[in-house]
Amino acid sequence: MTRHARAQAAVAVGADIVVEGPPMGIMGSGQYSLCLAKTFQALDADYIPRGYKPLPGFNRVLRRIEEGGAVAPRPYKIVDMHSKEVILDGKLDEDNYVIVSLSKSLNKIGYNFKDKFIFIKRIEGVSGTKIREAILSSDLESVGDMMPEETIKILSREMAEHRAPLHQTRDVEGILRRVNHSSSEDIKSLALIDDRTADKFQENRPFKNLEEVINSISRGFSRHYKQRVLSSLEAGIFKETIHRYIENYPPILRILNYKNKQVLKKFKKRIPHRRLEICQ
Repeated sequence: MTRHARAQAAVAVGADIVVEGPPMGIMGSGQYSLCLAKTFQALDADYIPRGYKPLPGFNRVLRRIEEGGAVAPRPYKIVDMHSKEVILDGKLDEDNYVIVSLSKSLNKIGYNFKDKFIFIKRIEGVSGTKIREAILSSDLESVGDMMPEETIKILSREMAEHRAPLHQTRDVEGILRRVNHSSSEDIKSLALIDDRTADKFQENRPFKNLEEVINSISRGFSRHYKQRVLSSLEAGIFKETIHRYIENYPPILRILNYKNKQVLKKFKKRIPHRRLEICQ
């Protein structure tokens, strides 16, 4: 859905105020985590809620973070950034990577997060993949137990108005034009594009469809990495632009929706030194 529809759904299920987050689709996971950390800092957050998947040994990582300790992912292990102690051995599940990466980013910007995290166990049986499939087939009843009634109502409205689903919408012609006609240097300068992928584009072009482009993208850690590369090709955002953007993030806090005027007034009073923009 559009960001405004998602914000409306968030308020409908209990959120007091919805603030725009960083553009995940054109950033690396570490870059996104750093912007997210800066967002919590800018909001002067009392608490930082994060969902996690319960796995053997991960509670030890959560306890360390609750105590204000910064942890960092390393190849097949999680380490304490200060003591260098190995807290957990083995490959980190992608769903739990966000928590570890966020603690590292919060530490990097000097933010004290002791006792601020609220860890929420992932609900069994809820599948984002199944929800997306149900939306594409217009069968929301099959996932009615996975989403709040208010969310389903707003999603149904957006689908009826042909504003959803959007997650498979691409400027295909623009992407093909960029990979088929841009120089190697221009492609390499785009966000998320590594040299190996850029070289593959040069070797395999001209491309006739997105599937051919996707098959030329090198693998990343995230299962959504190739889709992020497509977003970078689509948007045409340069690495240098992203670096400047992160350095100054967030230049402004955009409020997408809020419960009522009293909530908005209280929010403004809490962070008077921040530039706010209501974007509904």
